[in-house]
Formats: sequence, structure tokens, C-alpha cells
Amino acid sequence: MVQYLQIASRARTELIDITAQVGELVRKSGVSSGVCHLFSLHSTGAITINEGADPAVRSVISRFLSSLVPVDGPFSHGEGNSDAHVKTSLVGPSETVIIEGGRILLGTWQAIFFCEFDGPRTRKVAVRISADD
Repeated sequence: MVQYLQIASRARTELIDITAQVGELVRKSGVSSGVCHLFSLHSTGAITINEGADPAVRSVISRFLSSLVPVDGPFSHGEGNSDAHVKTSLVGPSETVIIEGGRILLGTWQAIFFCEFDGPRTRKVAVRISADD
């Protein structure tokens, strides 16, 4: 069964911590051992796992991607969001997290982020939780 997280971004580029929401879906599923697949349903929004303890890390990632792929780069896509498409391709639309003991298995400092590259918008992330057989 697929469930959906709805995420409201407030800026053009923003890394939004969705760890608690994903953890709650896993808890409610009752699955004690398995995997949780996360997939962004947008071509200008990605999913990543990185450090969540220091908010500066989000800013570092965002600034680096913006310097690597500037908004005013030499793009031919007419909507003005070509940089967002490229950033999404670089980061990727999905992540898979192990479930163990009824909880998502992340490292001490890790968190799950929705990466907004063309906001502000309302976004959807598909979540599929699968139990081990």
C-alpha cells in the first residue's frame, strides 16, 4: 500500500526534514522489520538522507548545489526552473530506509529531507512500507 506525505515548502530552495513524518507512518504501519521506500512525485523536488543535527548542513548543501547549477545558467527550458530539474537529477527522487524494531534505521546524525528546488509549493512524497517475509 502506498501512502502520501504532503509537504509545504516556503522558499524556492529548501531542505525540509521529514524524518518524524516518515517515522510516524512506519510506526502506524505496525511493520517491525522491512523497508520504507520514499519517492518524490515531482521533477523539481528530490529526497536525500544527510545530517539533521546541524541546520548549517542544509544550508551548505543548498548553497553548493546553487553554485554548481545556478538559476541563471545557460538553459533552454523556457519555464525558468531548469536549475531545479538538474539539481533534482543530481540528488535523486528516492531513498530506501531499513525498518528494524518498528523504527526507521538511521545513523545518529542522519535525517530524511525533501529537497525543494522550485518552491514555494505543496509537494507529495509517496511512501511504501514493506515487511520482510
